Amino acid sequence: MNPDERRNAIVNATVSVMVQKGMAATTVRDVAQQMGTSSGLIHHYFATMDELLAAAFDQAAGQDLEATRAAMANCHGPVQELTAFFSTYARAEQEWTFQLWLDAWSEAARRPDVRETSRRLNVAWQQLLVQTISAGAKDGVLVCPDPEAAAWRVLALLDGLVLQAVAHRVPIGREQVIAWAVAHAETELGLPAGSVERFRRPRAARVPSVRSCGRQARTV
Repeated sequence: MNPDERRNAIVNATVSVMVQKGMAATTVRDVAQQMGTSSGLIHHYFATMDELLAAAFDQAAGQDLEATRAAMANCHGPVQELTAFFSTYARAEQEWTFQLWLDAWSEAARRPDVRETSRRLNVAWQQLLVQTISAGAKDGVLVCPDPEAAAWRVLALLDGLVLQAVAHRVPIGREQVIAWAVAHAETELGLPAGSVERFRRPRAARVPSVRSCGRQARTV
């Protein structure tokens, strides 16, 4: 492998270990064992564990973001974009993905690189909504005096509901999470009930490398 390929292999192995053991429990030794190599090789490419965990989280979570961004880019109008956003929101559909986010939020207080990465990605999710809401308000399709605040409220409700379902094991199904979040978004943005379609995320929107991590997590 050339240096870039080797670095990517280390990141991929770290994602796999994080999915299985959790971010806090992942060690350099675990990653080296996953790759069948020495810990010294890992240290050659990543100075600290914080840096390595941040890179792995960036890859796993970032691909979901790009999948949603691509789905929204192929839509016509803000209502279709909102439909794409909710139908491809991986944190609500894949328990292992949201667990990584929970780990990142928990570790952020102690790991600056992880904190910066999770903050950047979370803001990027919020900005996807801001762009759609702003364009819709400008065209008169949506009613929203403060797109920035509205986007945070929609995202916070969605993630809060997923938190209850995944971390607290409250008996709320994924479909119910999406339905409630969509209903709130419609009210928030002045849309008639039922304007944003509610349907399961299409398989084509999933990113193969992320999906494979999900399969690994389910077999542990």
